[in-house]
Amino acid sequence: MALVLHAGNTNKNAYKALIAAEYSGVNIELVKNFEMGVSNKTPEFQKMNPIGKVPVLETPDGPVFESNAIARYVTRLKADNPLFGSSLIECAHIEQWIDFASLEIDANILRWFIPRAGFAVYLPPAEEAAIAGLKRALDALNTHLASNTYLVGHSVTLADIIMICNLVLGFNRILTKSFTSEFPHVERYFWTMVNQPNFRKIVGEVKQTESVPPVQSAKKPSQPKEPAKPKSKDEPKKEVKKESAPSRAEEAVEEEEAPKPKAKNPLDLLPPSKMILDEWKRLYSNTKTNFREVAIKGFWDMYDPEGYSLWFCDYKYNDENTVSYVTLNKVGGFLQRMDLARKYAFGKMLVIGSEAPFKVKGLWLFRGQEVPQFVINECYDMELYEWNKVDINDEAQKERVNQMIEDSEPFEGEALLDAKCFK
Repeated sequence: MALVLHAGNTNKNAYKALIAAEYSGVNIELVKNFEMGVSNKTPEFQKMNPIGKVPVLETPDGPVFESNAIARYVTRLKADNPLFGSSLIECAHIEQWIDFASLEIDANILRWFIPRAGFAVYLPPAEEAAIAGLKRALDALNTHLASNTYLVGHSVTLADIIMICNLVLGFNRILTKSFTSEFPHVERYFWTMVNQPNFRKIVGEVKQTESVPPVQSAKKPSQPKEPAKPKSKDEPKKEVKKESAPSRAEEAVEEEEAPKPKAKNPLDLLPPSKMILDEWKRLYSNTKTNFREVAIKGFWDMYDPEGYSLWFCDYKYNDENTVSYVTLNKVGGFLQRMDLARKYAFGKMLVIGSEAPFKVKGLWLFRGQEVPQFVINECYDMELYEWNKVDINDEAQKERVNQMIEDSEPFEGEALLDAKCFK
């Protein structure tokens, strides 16, 4: 019997097991046509979980409910799974952060969001307490992530998976940029993780909400109307069974809005350019020798200053770059988040210096004459850099472009720790 997960395909609690399965090489089948409020009310479902909560995992040995327990079960199907750490203390720290993610992060996000969605009574003092509790938790998480790329060790663990899945609801629904900007290390961590291939495959593209939802009046479950029947005097009144608020609140966080059709990208409406970006990317990738004579010369032969523009970027907070691998992961995360611009951009990012603090500098080729607005809107890293347009009539700037494209070392008199390409 295959593993079958009963949940909707936008259920953030189901994401935990599905992402763990991707990292562990475990095959899970998501049940088809699951409808929250219907599928989980059937007698068959309630035999697996008597209170009707989702997700539930069907296994050859019987059902498992509670999302963290399901994620642990899936992870343990792989012997010596690195998602559980490599030592007893790492395992303890992973469990520590799983509890923290559930009790401090998820609980406070739900206490804030559910009343605003109209699935519980809205009480301003309760909301203030939830926000204060969430800020306290995020501040602690931010402090930890200031010197750690992951929650435990140097790779993704189950703690990261559960933490990110809990944060996804918050970023999607209630945590605006103005709120999360107080916690820059949490932001970097979140956007880096949701753009990891195994996360992105399950969660899809994550977009941060632009506003806190307004307070809604508490919603009551609709009851089907029945034709009135005459009652005898002796007939006892039937008790109307009310659906509990937590169940309705659960439905609120299980069901996401249907995706809306995307508007045409303004860059697709620009006049055609003589520069074919894919041709340049192929030339860059395929040139193995005489790079300056072949690739660099080919770039300037192709370059269309009317259809494209070149930009230097310099990281504003290089004094924070005190740990080499954290700096490299920071740049890697930025490039992952730039994936939305792949059709319209080419970039080089250099990490410079033989010792801390390390400098991060970049060169970007963008379609059009400005840094694309949709990139600025969607990729929060953009504001962490100083952007300056390249003057191609300035020979010194043009030579700097050449050196960045070919990973020249030393660069501006310093050692090159690493060079990453976006193509």
